[in-house]
Amino acid sequence: MSTRDRSQAAGDRAYQWTKDRILDGRLEGGRLISEGEVAEALELSRTPVREAFLRLSAEGLLRLYPKRGALVVPVSPNEVHDIAEARIFLERHAAAKIIAAGTHREVAAKMRAVLDEQRAVSMPEHTARFTQLDREFHATLVEAAGNALLAEFYSGLRDRQLRMVNTALRDNTVRPPIILAEHERICDLLADGDAEPLQALIGNHIAAVRDEAAH
Repeated sequence: MSTRDRSQAAGDRAYQWTKDRILDGRLEGGRLISEGEVAEALELSRTPVREAFLRLSAEGLLRLYPKRGALVVPVSPNEVHDIAEARIFLERHAAAKIIAAGTHREVAAKMRAVLDEQRAVSMPEHTARFTQLDREFHATLVEAAGNALLAEFYSGLRDRQLRMVNTALRDNTVRPPIILAEHERICDLLADGDAEPLQALIGNHIAAVRDEAAH
């Protein structure tokens, strides 16, 4: 591996290590982190960490302060509400389209398979994994609707969605069982093609997570 390739690999490693911790809440919003802190944890020089911080700043996850470090940008209430509004619109649209197409039983089975994985996750020890499967559960619905542009837009919400749900579930022992029960009900209603209560449940389900994350 060339020196350039090694440098790029180190930068990618620092980027992913830091980003993962921002998204799952181990690096909380409002916390100031330094290049030295990350470099020491990964046994890297500061140069690839500096490059990683620049990438994360461009994505809106860090705010850089020269000679002081980088602030983990907090999730704002406005952002949480915007994400939830977009998700409710897209997921309701997807559910309606899937039922109209007659593929609802097949899609419900796929979503139930993801739910089975999510139900097996030990909480709160593995909140990040629970949240990843939560996102996969909902993405399965949107992607099955067959609109590539809407699916791409929904995919673009991934990082914000993960961070929003992780924020909602942090130190919250009550919400995960409710999420699992509501996911089960979503699968049941979709399999039955029961559009009206499904639309209502999707809205209430996402809004409840929104309210937890916005507090």
